[in-house]
Amino acid sequence: MIAFNWHRVDRRNNNTPVISDAEIDKLAAMLLRDYKPQLLKEPGKIKYDHFLESYLGVNLDYKHIYYEEDAGRILGVTAFSRGLLPIFDRENLCLDEIVLEKDTIVLDLYVTAEGREGLELFTGLHEGGHFWMHQQVYAKDERQLSLLGDAAALEPVICCRKDDVESFGRKGGIRTPEQWREHQADYFAAALAMPNATFVPLVQATLAANGIAEGRIVENAGWDEIVLATEVLPEILSEVYGVSKAAAYVKLRKTGLVVDGQTVKKESRQRLVF
Repeated sequence: MIAFNWHRVDRRNNNTPVISDAEIDKLAAMLLRDYKPQLLKEPGKIKYDHFLESYLGVNLDYKHIYYEEDAGRILGVTAFSRGLLPIFDRENLCLDEIVLEKDTIVLDLYVTAEGREGLELFTGLHEGGHFWMHQQVYAKDERQLSLLGDAAALEPVICCRKDDVESFGRKGGIRTPEQWREHQADYFAAALAMPNATFVPLVQATLAANGIAEGRIVENAGWDEIVLATEVLPEILSEVYGVSKAAAYVKLRKTGLVVDGQTVKKESRQRLVF
């Protein structure tokens, strides 16, 4: 595994990496080149569980993760150090607590239900993003923890709720350090699942096959464009990459392969200015 070694961090906010989406794309491509180069040559589904366990060295598990009713469902957790995780024991119909060993990722069994394969893939890679990029933020000094005894060594795990994992399409603006880390994990998941090296050519070839040679589509230019941008393309990409149609559509917008009329007008005004 290639270690994450980033030169820009926000030391005022727990060493949160200061990293752009484009830089995450490059890092994800670097990992795929080292893990399975074929994923950068031909569009296909990444096996998230194999990537987490065999490449990142994660201990992967699945549980019914307990969450407060008004706090939002927890889809995944990452334990950078030895930690405690509340779970719901469905066999005995009671709450329980388990100890997670260091370098463990747990996915809630909710994401493994039939029909949620895209969510399962994205959640697994999202947690992998935290594990790979955010060690400096969350990992504790094991030597220091051992001096405090076993009880003190049980650290809280990092919980990602449904809103966190599904924040990929959320617009930018002012974010807290925690929100930035969630965004980074989301973008990392999308960059691994749908690498630009195959994603862009596939989309442009599909557009060309539908009579659009410009390399991108203005989705609100007409009814045909709306259907192609919001239904046809996401359906194709979901099938090819194993992601949800919603995640595929967001990726289309973020890569600029699907734009709206306002974006085109803004670009035209900028060209006139320069």
